[in-house]
Amino acid sequence: MLARPGGPSHTGGVGYATREEAGRRLARSAGHLRDADPVVLALPRGGIPVARELAVALDAPLDVLVVRKLGVPWHPELAMGAIAEGPGRGTAGESTAQDAVFRVLNDDVIRRGRIAPESVAAVERRELAELARRADFLRAGRTRVPLEGRTAIVVDDGIATGATAAVACLAARASGATRVVLAVPVASPDALRRAGRTADEVICPWTPVDTDSVGAAYDDFHQLGDDEAVLLLRNTGTSGTGKSDETIR
Repeated sequence: MLARPGGPSHTGGVGYATREEAGRRLARSAGHLRDADPVVLALPRGGIPVARELAVALDAPLDVLVVRKLGVPWHPELAMGAIAEGPGRGTAGESTAQDAVFRVLNDDVIRRGRIAPESVAAVERRELAELARRADFLRAGRTRVPLEGRTAIVVDDGIATGATAAVACLAARASGATRVVLAVPVASPDALRRAGRTADEVICPWTPVDTDSVGAAYDDFHQLGDDEAVLLLRNTGTSGTGKSDETIR
């Protein structure tokens, strides 16, 4: 299912005022998931305010799913792969590096760049440590929400290329989710199509063809700080309880 009811409007024109507004708008297209035993997974950090509104509206648990790009050693912006939290990762110290992550490698980039296996492994070790650090920091001691047998709703504040969202969807499925839904407020049609191949359902209220960046869809697109992200997660918890202006029927 691809929900495209048209571009939302506010005082700033077509788009969203804030990430919170985008999350409430997204929730209006996701009411059918309330009884699907959902878990809402936010892609940090920008996806957290959006996901929080959706989790509250659906009365669903909220968690994060951390993804880290594996950059080419001499060109870090060029991805040779990515890692995400995998089925074996719980709280700090509960799993080994091998079962803690889900990994995807871009064999073409690695082959064309003649990147040695030991170089790939070195980058992965560094990013694995950062993934674990960020996940533990954001959860602040809370246990990861199990996905086995549940509907995982992967949420970000928008999709630019689709690479991160695609890896996140694959990781959610590898962690036991029986159904994976990708839900974002805005994305280009091409990026949404690429990322959507890894999900069972895609929800995106707005797919402008002329968008230059995700930030262009928002009046307020400030960079979310770590403390703000942790506070949002803590105030929502893992039960989905909290206050929202949206009620899903």
